[in-house]
Amino acid sequence: MSLGMKLREDEVPVPAPGGAIRSVVLRPLGDDPLPGVLLYTDIFQLTESTLRTARRLASAGFVVCVPEIYPHGDLAGVALEFDDDGKRAGLAGAAATTTAQFDADRVAVLDYLERRADTTTLFATGFCIGGHLAFRAALDPRVAATVCFYPTGLHNGALGADADAGSLALAASIGGRLMIVFGAQDPHVPAAARVEILSALYTAGLEDLELHVYAGGEHAFMRDVGARHDPVLTDLALTEAVSFFTAR
Repeated sequence: MSLGMKLREDEVPVPAPGGAIRSVVLRPLGDDPLPGVLLYTDIFQLTESTLRTARRLASAGFVVCVPEIYPHGDLAGVALEFDDDGKRAGLAGAAATTTAQFDADRVAVLDYLERRADTTTLFATGFCIGGHLAFRAALDPRVAATVCFYPTGLHNGALGADADAGSLALAASIGGRLMIVFGAQDPHVPAAARVEILSALYTAGLEDLELHVYAGGEHAFMRDVGARHDPVLTDLALTEAVSFFTAR
């Protein structure tokens, strides 16, 4: 991670067929071309917690675009609280969004990043449901590398309104590099689910990938609010992600 890095942070309405997607774009000061990263949030959308992570990633030398994942309905423009009401609203937002809608918005954001004069290679990352969305971003041939942090629903296909988005069944079409990070104590992706994911990826021919399972890590251990947060594992995961994106 770079030290003393100053950032520029802008709110950008990314054009999309369903309406503009409210997004936050962060990059180091200057206009040097840098790799672009599509960063998907968890169900709580553009919280300060996620933006703090995005800032850390941008400071390592990336143009990071963080779109809302529910940009077209009642939750557009809303950053949810990390409480029961916020969780219910976030899950309801997911339940109201189809895989086709998620995919259409992903294409729009990648189009936006590709059009920018200050981006080069395109990457993707995300957390929880955003980890699953990042996996689907890896299906786009423009995405050179993807890091999925504790992706939910990947093992059984559950994504938003769809009981089975078929994401793993499409794994053979991933042309870029792939890294997946789990916490060993994640009840949403327990050991059996992790084995299922790895087996499916190997079966699809994706044998050259990275899988990190952090001992003691809970679900959302990188969210720096609440008892689940593990700052040591967070630092490790971000360092590994930057190293992976920059091909070491």
